Amino acid sequence: MALLGKGARGESIAVTVERLWAKFRGLENISKASVPELTKIRGIGSAKAVQIRAASELARRLNGNSAKEYELKPFVKWAGGKNQLLSQYARFFPPRYTYNTYFEPMVGGGAVFFYLRPESAILSDLNRDLINTYIVIKNNVENLIKVLNEYKNNHDQKFYYQVRDDYNSDVLNKIERTAAFIYLNKTGFNGLYRVNSKGEFNVPSGKYKNPGILDEQNLRSTSKALKHVKLYAESFEKIIDRVKKDDFIYFDPPYYPLTKTAKFTTYTSEDFLEKEQAKLADIFRALDEKGCKVMLSNSNTKFIKDLYKKYRIETVSASRFINCDGSKRGKISELVIMNY
Repeated sequence: MALLGKGARGESIAVTVERLWAKFRGLENISKASVPELTKIRGIGSAKAVQIRAASELARRLNGNSAKEYELKPFVKWAGGKNQLLSQYARFFPPRYTYNTYFEPMVGGGAVFFYLRPESAILSDLNRDLINTYIVIKNNVENLIKVLNEYKNNHDQKFYYQVRDDYNSDVLNKIERTAAFIYLNKTGFNGLYRVNSKGEFNVPSGKYKNPGILDEQNLRSTSKALKHVKLYAESFEKIIDRVKKDDFIYFDPPYYPLTKTAKFTTYTSEDFLEKEQAKLADIFRALDEKGCKVMLSNSNTKFIKDLYKKYRIETVSASRFINCDGSKRGKISELVIMNY
């Protein structure tokens, strides 16, 4: 920031940088911009444009090296996970200096969090076992790795159902239950997490030749990334009591069905249909009024568009990898909704 000095007359340098970011949509594009392109931005002359190019290229290279050294990926498969969409989402994320704490109240596999790596974050989910898994990875990763290694060495179809029965019988300690959660996720059919009305995990065994049950390096790196993160097992509504002005919230709810006959695979024993979607839209509006930056993903349907019609709506193209009906896999348009 000091390198850039003052912005245009009457405005802060933060406003000038915000304008730069909005124009070029990311650090890499800024570093590639020509001096004439940069000088079209109000408050940037030729000398400052040269400085910006040099500084952004250095930052891009440093970030690139850091990403390669500490690259993280979700430690569980998660239907609707955003790993495949991060390259499209990158232009939608607000610059890091423009917000304080990052919130993700429906964190799931956490692909967006692991991509952003914010300095301050609060993650939550209604799935208690999922949040407990985050907590165990954060606080007790080495013992978790030991148990997961045992599961990996004993893996076969018979062992899968034994672990599933133990998981549903609640006879496991905290470390074992977390290991079972990851093991069942990695070896179950299509990586689904599904429970019945009794809250029992009921996904059958998948047919994998060499399932990736244990990635020690990723678990250890994840543990470090979660060191200063606060984690809560709670419903998304609770976020309203925690956020403050200038925080950034990303919602990735269970998507609204594309058709009335569409099947939805739940992560809890509760569905997330019209009533819940409308409640989420109310929370979105309340956060907007509170001065927060809010971003939300959902299906490309008229119902969702109507709920958020006063906000910025963009589309991305996603591939559906997890679907019981293989004939329906393929590209589909999804919505990204923002208040900024």
